[in-house]
Amino acid sequence: MASKQAIDSFLSCRRIAVLGVSRDPKDFSRAVFRAFVERGYDAVPVNPHGGEAEGRPCARAVAEVDPPVEGAFLITPPAATLQAARDCAAAGVTRVWMHRGAGQGSVVPEAVALCRERGIEVVDGECPFMFLPDAGWFHGVHRFFRRLGASSPS
Repeated sequence: MASKQAIDSFLSCRRIAVLGVSRDPKDFSRAVFRAFVERGYDAVPVNPHGGEAEGRPCARAVAEVDPPVEGAFLITPPAATLQAARDCAAAGVTRVWMHRGAGQGSVVPEAVALCRERGIEVVDGECPFMFLPDAGWFHGVHRFFRRLGASSPS
């Protein structure tokens, strides 16, 4: 489980890359991207196919993002997460959050290990809606019940 310290550290970043942003405006990844933008983050969408997300051009790789980012949020399919973590390490990203809502999400043990070996602070799981301010009543209720069951960082 991710530590509250790692979550707070990631959320203290102002410039982040969001890897795995879909070109489909109805995709959940776009909702996450919008949430970061609406809360004042300088969020850069990353999609290997390019395109745009919410009016911002997508970088094809985190290494292309200039100026560099402080953190990278991975909402990638599990099969792409290890390479995304390698790309973040090569680009000098110091904080990585691997999304998990239901199921495995983007969390891959090999990618978590790689991040830790390279000195990258990693949030291995969790949905940012559980920790972003003003994320809506549903997420607040979900967070409350997860804390009751001790399955959420305090």
